[in-house]
Amino acid sequence: MTSTPRGGIPSPSKGSRTRMSRSLVNPRALSVGALLALLLVLTAPLAAQVHDEYHPAPRDTVTNDVYQGWKQFELNCSRCHGEYGVGTSFAPALIVSLKDDGTVPTKELFITTVCAGRPDKGMPSWCGLGLEMDKIQRIYLYLKGRADGKIGIGRPAVKENS
Repeated sequence: MTSTPRGGIPSPSKGSRTRMSRSLVNPRALSVGALLALLLVLTAPLAAQVHDEYHPAPRDTVTNDVYQGWKQFELNCSRCHGEYGVGTSFAPALIVSLKDDGTVPTKELFITTVCAGRPDKGMPSWCGLGLEMDKIQRIYLYLKGRADGKIGIGRPAVKENS
């Protein structure tokens, strides 16, 4: 005879010579899990393309360089200049500064300003801190697109094959 402890797995009673084999993995659960995994793998590309009112397609599709510029801006600049370059109470809106009639209207002036910083206003020298030139140039591409109204607020999507 067997008794059932609290866990629900019967255990052999005293004197019983039978052994119970306890399977750690339920074969039915394993096959259901494998089926679900296969279903996820096969439908993931379709799910990425589905857009509805709650999951709209990305508004802005940008090159990989511009996307990398967005990432670098968010990592290095947004804490002072605000997300997406809209400015804060202590740092200017770069989407205004980079307009053709703004305070930083050219790429050269932008790179010079970022490299040298503005210590009198609390902006560090990013070249002195080790930010590479290619990253600064990509940040410029992103911000110039924002300033020109070509890129909206939000995380941009990357164009395929860019």
